[in-house]
Amino acid sequence: MRDIIAAGLEELGLSQRVPPEAPELLEAYGRALVEKNQVMNLTAITQPDQVARLHMLDCAALLNYVHLEGKTLLDVGTGAGFPGLPLKILCPTLEVTLLDSLSKRVRWLREVSEQLGLSGVTAIHARSEEQALVKGFRDSFDFVTARAVADLRLLAELCLPFVKVGGVFLAMKSVDCGPEVEGAAHAIKLLGGRVRDQADYQIPGTEITHRVVAIEKVAPTLKGYPRRWAKIQKEPL
Repeated sequence: MRDIIAAGLEELGLSQRVPPEAPELLEAYGRALVEKNQVMNLTAITQPDQVARLHMLDCAALLNYVHLEGKTLLDVGTGAGFPGLPLKILCPTLEVTLLDSLSKRVRWLREVSEQLGLSGVTAIHARSEEQALVKGFRDSFDFVTARAVADLRLLAELCLPFVKVGGVFLAMKSVDCGPEVEGAAHAIKLLGGRVRDQADYQIPGTEITHRVVAIEKVAPTLKGYPRRWAKIQKEPL
């Protein structure tokens, strides 16, 4: 796994920009993930080479589109810690908050962060639509990430309220998400954002191309958003 990660970072042009111990730490994280996945549903991807490429290197690619050094990042619906933990390993000065609605996942994220010797990582058990109303979280983060497959209209309402004005929401989507982005235009504008750019990248060692949609926060999110989850699902913006 380590060799695949190291080669992939080289292919992405990141090998000189990340700590020399990053491939080793990402490998340790991946092995801990595979082991824990035997007793907890964390990922459908369990082969070490696929974990290296489809999780670690997919997340690492974000570093070619944003500068995270010394910034704050909230990873919404983090699941097994993607992309928050790989980005922390690759950029140690990044302050990362991992948010997930399942308490046992959050406990494991705390455990694995400690095992890896990571500081500046906070894991919170909460629903995003509720946590976004909490002082110190709303309009507060330099970057917010989401790797979920949910429609961008829903993700925008769950994620943009956390982003500070001037910050960026990074939505990791499939390469064919163009119509989805167009369909989310109203929601993005209503929530105080604008699409800054979109960029495609190929995951090293695969023929898979993904797209990162960068949505800049240009105004504070209006009071009343995000709505309750049932309302968000039933009546997307």
